Amino acid sequence: MHEGKIIKLYREKAELTQEQLGLGICSDTHISKIERGITDYASEIVILLSERLGISMEEELSRFNKIKKRLYDWHDVIVKQIRPEIEAIREELEQEMLLAISDYQTLYLLLQIKYLLFMNQVDKAQRMIAKIAKSKDQLPAFESNLFKHVQGIHYLAQQHYLHAITVLKSINEKEYNNPEFYHHLAMAYHTLKSEVMAYFYAEKARNYFKELNCFLRVIDAEMLMLIQVKDDPGYEFDEVIARFENLIQSSDMCGAPDRKARVMHNLAYELYRREQYDRASQLYKQSMELKDPRTGPYLLSLEGYLKSCYDGELLPAEQLEQLAQEGLATAVSMKEDLYILLFNLLLYKIRKDETQYHAYLRDEALPLYRKFGYVFLIEQSEKQLFHYYRLMGETTAALEMAHLLLGR
Repeated sequence: MHEGKIIKLYREKAELTQEQLGLGICSDTHISKIERGITDYASEIVILLSERLGISMEEELSRFNKIKKRLYDWHDVIVKQIRPEIEAIREELEQEMLLAISDYQTLYLLLQIKYLLFMNQVDKAQRMIAKIAKSKDQLPAFESNLFKHVQGIHYLAQQHYLHAITVLKSINEKEYNNPEFYHHLAMAYHTLKSEVMAYFYAEKARNYFKELNCFLRVIDAEMLMLIQVKDDPGYEFDEVIARFENLIQSSDMCGAPDRKARVMHNLAYELYRREQYDRASQLYKQSMELKDPRTGPYLLSLEGYLKSCYDGELLPAEQLEQLAQEGLATAVSMKEDLYILLFNLLLYKIRKDETQYHAYLRDEALPLYRKFGYVFLIEQSEKQLFHYYRLMGETTAALEMAHLLLGR
């Protein structure tokens, strides 16, 4: 059967008609049936047709039969996030003509989507997701669950965390057999401040990554677990810091500056929360130095650095404003609404414009936080507005905020 597909592929590549290919070997009708796989044929005919096409059928069949394995190899290294191997297999598959006539075109497309999401090319991934969504009900079991997984990752990238949880929890674990999606569930729950569920799924992901001996992903999962227990009365903060520092060392040992940057950012945030502004600002700055300045993670660390410097009075107001303006300009050029809001709020704070700060927080920032489900930012904003309204004697507005806070 595969021989016919291969003959057709190379015949069309050579721009030969069926009659031209079969001249002196067999009729064009017989070639048509061979290509469609609806007739028996002598091996001698296939040999003669292959010679005329300038191919070795044995070699082509060997390549054809390896396609599925190479696709799963690609999936494996994407899960492990081994960038050099990801790129090497991607280039190999892009040059594989036989993929076009295999039964694995949908699997290849889904893995391309996962690759694009890994590379943060969200718009390209979205267009391909929309293409597959039209026939998602006809997908085989593994591909159907892989589609749900990439949908979930895409929702995370778009900051639609509730949608991500819904689609990821619909995955059939037995059919899919790729517990990596636990990590993405943990990330979604973490963003929604559901510490118990985030820890539960992060631990399941950590155990899976340990089975794979994938230490980079173990670092990711353990950091998520650590963030959930940071306020647990059973943990001293010195112990939390020590565990963060161990993750930083592990990142260095693995040669993973991106992981190191994430761990530093999260440790900086914990120090900031405890008003250790000097240490927090240093870690935020070190994290920024390991990141691309035109990315969301860099802007988030920059915002943390500026807040630490402002609250700790570590930089003059003029310098703070200049850095905040640079962050805002980058956010605007990237069309990152969240970071535009954060830097505008920061600028109002630096200028000590309380009225504009709280008006912008109420009218611009809070509606967007609610739209995307930023639970922490929602609660933080509502608390700020409650205290501001109470201080200003605006009783009705303060009661409204209090009602929202108590209703959680």
